[in-house]
Amino acid sequence: MPLVAVVMGSKSDAEAMQPALDILKELGIDYEVSVISAHRRPEKARQYGLAARSKGIEVIIAAAGGAAHLPGVLVSWITLPVIGVPLATSELKGIDALYSIVQMPAGIPVASMAIGATGAKNAAYLAAEILGLKYDKIREAYEKYRGELQGDKK
Repeated sequence: MPLVAVVMGSKSDAEAMQPALDILKELGIDYEVSVISAHRRPEKARQYGLAARSKGIEVIIAAAGGAAHLPGVLVSWITLPVIGVPLATSELKGIDALYSIVQMPAGIPVASMAIGATGAKNAAYLAAEILGLKYDKIREAYEKYRGELQGDKK
């Protein structure tokens, strides 16, 4: 059963989000991937958000470019952690998406990552930190990774 949902606004976002998928796999975290446009398919986004918890999802990573409403739309329907990844899909190179994700109204938080691949990677690592509070295996895998970053070969 997947613990993380990686949701993107368009099929064309898949390449930008591949680093997140690679990291989740590396850390042994089960995930699912969905393409849902908050603008073109708002009802599908609502249904997905409402069903996430019952499917076992504990963290959602939502990536979008441009107006980047997907993370905010999903979090409007649920009380699960949502991590937003702004993508550089417009002439503004992701700044518009970053502003859209980071400026959520008080009480409706979305964790906002950096634009693009760095943000995708950090979204996966943040999901691991969150899940590591509950799942020892994930915490241990993430701690091993962090130790390797510091040159510690545990």
